[in-house]
Amino acid sequence: MNHKELLEFGKKILSEYKIEDSYIKAKKILEYVLNQNSNEFIINSLEEVSKNNELEYKTKLQEIINGKPLQYITHKQEFMGLEFYVDENVLIPQPDTEILVETAIKIIEKRNLKNKEIIQNYGTEKAKENKQVQVLDLCTGSGCIGISIAKYVANTKAIVADISKEAIQVAKKNAILNSVEERIEFIVSNLFENIGQKQFDYIVSNPPYIETSVIQTLSKEVQNEPKLALDGGEDGLKFYNEILKNAYKYLLPNGYLILEIGYNQAEKIINIYKENFENELKSNENLVLETKSAIKDLGGNDRVLIFKK
Repeated sequence: MNHKELLEFGKKILSEYKIEDSYIKAKKILEYVLNQNSNEFIINSLEEVSKNNELEYKTKLQEIINGKPLQYITHKQEFMGLEFYVDENVLIPQPDTEILVETAIKIIEKRNLKNKEIIQNYGTEKAKENKQVQVLDLCTGSGCIGISIAKYVANTKAIVADISKEAIQVAKKNAILNSVEERIEFIVSNLFENIGQKQFDYIVSNPPYIETSVIQTLSKEVQNEPKLALDGGEDGLKFYNEILKNAYKYLLPNGYLILEIGYNQAEKIINIYKENFENELKSNENLVLETKSAIKDLGGNDRVLIFKK
């Protein structure tokens, strides 16, 4: 079969199994197997496909039918206009998380602008205000959050941390892919466990937040992503409890904690915050809830909460 015929075969097979976006997935897989971009594929559409490539293509189609995400086959996912490598060790970055990154970038740039004005108005004695911005990305996975911030905000140093050694290896690969490896530090850590005495201007996190019992009800594709990065415990709030109890210790004065949350979790997380700071932590430097209500994603769902020390 030539390229065009094999693509039609792939589309038909995926359609028969009711795979969403069957044509797009069939085409992306074939381009990957043939190591061609879209333009090259069109130019060569009438060329014959080798038997080895045809067999590989059919094998990849079966993986899609079995629920393997396309991104784990092509090892590519776009996020914040950047390309990221992904495999079975990390969650696939999603557009919803771009809201978290965009929010963090806006806050950082607003403060940077204010600091620049201070320096201009008061002279070199205030130059220390223009120090390198320190960011901690907890539960980093592919590294997409910390790496994107480092890519788009100059003078930023990010520590990306994850409990998974394999995820950290993926994050290292992505830092190199996006040319920010010199401004990223990688730490294998269960939340704050191995962060030491470091303090940060910003802590950003998209922790696991799906209820354990809900995971088995999700699509086959999502269930093929690492459960370690999905499972937020019985109520989905396990990691928010730990982050909110400890974040203040790792934030510099006027530092920000910026969290991605599940669509139905805003009120629950705000209650956790209130319980912590009205009881256990009231004698310490408090976090202040900056967002009266959660920042929405493009679907109109609650997605981001902001706290400030």
